[in-house]
Amino acid sequence: MELDQKKLREVVNFVEDKKGGDISLLNLKEISTVTDYCLIVTGNTTTQVKAIANYLDEKLPEMGIPVHHLEGLPAAKWVLMDCGGDLVVHVMTPEQREFYQLERLWKDAGVVSFDPSQV
Repeated sequence: MELDQKKLREVVNFVEDKKGGDISLLNLKEISTVTDYCLIVTGNTTTQVKAIANYLDEKLPEMGIPVHHLEGLPAAKWVLMDCGGDLVVHVMTPEQREFYQLERLWKDAGVVSFDPSQV
């Protein structure tokens, strides 16, 4: 399934619904064979990380994005959600995010921004 701007925006909205912060959506289509998009999100506590991950695990299949693998619960310092070849989601505590700096790993990726007229 091809994720378009509307679906990607909806995924980001789900994260925002649960007050996820420091949201980065990276376009990896040209540089990765693993996934098209990588969403990196910070939850302030492990409780918030769990809430964001559980909400996405519920909502993504409803919009046609399957969650093939969910890893990192119950500790919830870093939860990884594999949604096939379309999307990988990382929900992390601030400490994990700072330590691993995934954006640096994918520094050649384009950052997805949304057209305000389509929101």
